[in-house]
Amino acid sequence: MMTEQELLKRKISVEDFAEWELHLYLDTHPQDAAAKMAMNGHVAKKQELKQQYESKYGPLTGPLNFAAPTRLWLKDPWPWEYEEEDE
Repeated sequence: MMTEQELLKRKISVEDFAEWELHLYLDTHPQDAAAKMAMNGHVAKKQELKQQYESKYGPLTGPLNFAAPTRLWLKDPWPWEYEEEDE
């Protein structure tokens, strides 16, 4: 059985997924008014659920740490910079 906290997280995830799928659909069907309305409904519901979750359990995400001393993903070499080995 899920706790209330887990249930809220799942509901937020469902709304987030629906929003993203409609967003992708609207990339290719920008004139679909019904899809726009549906996406806006999912956005609003997700925001409502997030506020409910955060008022009971705290923030869903922590602060971003842009002052971190190193960023491993910036270190050389990039994947396309490797030299191919002759076999």
